[in-house]
Amino acid sequence: MMHLNHFADSAALNKQFAAQLVEILQQAISQRGEAILVVSGGRTPQALFQQLSQADLAWDKVTITLADDRWLADDQADSNERLVKASLLQNRAANAKFISLYAKADSAFTGVTAVLPRIAVLPTFDAVILGMGEDGHTASLFPCSEQINEGLAEDAPAVLAVKPSTAPYERISLSKSRLENTRHLFLHLVGAGKKTVLDQAMADNDVKSMPIRAFLQHPQLTVEVMYAEH
Repeated sequence: MMHLNHFADSAALNKQFAAQLVEILQQAISQRGEAILVVSGGRTPQALFQQLSQADLAWDKVTITLADDRWLADDQADSNERLVKASLLQNRAANAKFISLYAKADSAFTGVTAVLPRIAVLPTFDAVILGMGEDGHTASLFPCSEQINEGLAEDAPAVLAVKPSTAPYERISLSKSRLENTRHLFLHLVGAGKKTVLDQAMADNDVKSMPIRAFLQHPQLTVEVMYAEH
């Protein structure tokens, strides 16, 4: 199910969202001695990450990983890992532990076996921040990929290799079942175009044509949609 949090602009959203994430992470550290945050790449979250990086938090007790990444080393411009290291793992958050979704292999399909154990051993996430593409994909669960059935399966492994036909690069993605194993799930959207896609996603229940529906229409899980008009 979905709960829409509507903000007039990104500045207001980022301020509220960062404060909410800090509260979640602090509570996790207080209760369990550690916190696990899963983030997404792209342009949308960069300002949020920069704000979050300055929070007064026991960052050495926080583990951060990605919902997905392109199969690129972190010195490549399109690497999500590079973006996270440049915008989030800075300032006070430089002390956080980061788990990469990349390994030295020629292909995501051969490298996935090295990445899988890193994620499979993690306990329930404390917060997951998803994004959404114009085609309704989230993480690298692309409707155009041959791997979409595997990625959406309830018994899927924690991570899988994906080759989308409508986007560049092979990918590593956390599966739906692993992403939904979280105490808090967020979808971060900015702009009227993304609101239109969100409305389309809520108007039908075919998850393979718009994989974000698997989360938005989940019967037990509430997705907090953080939406700003611009």
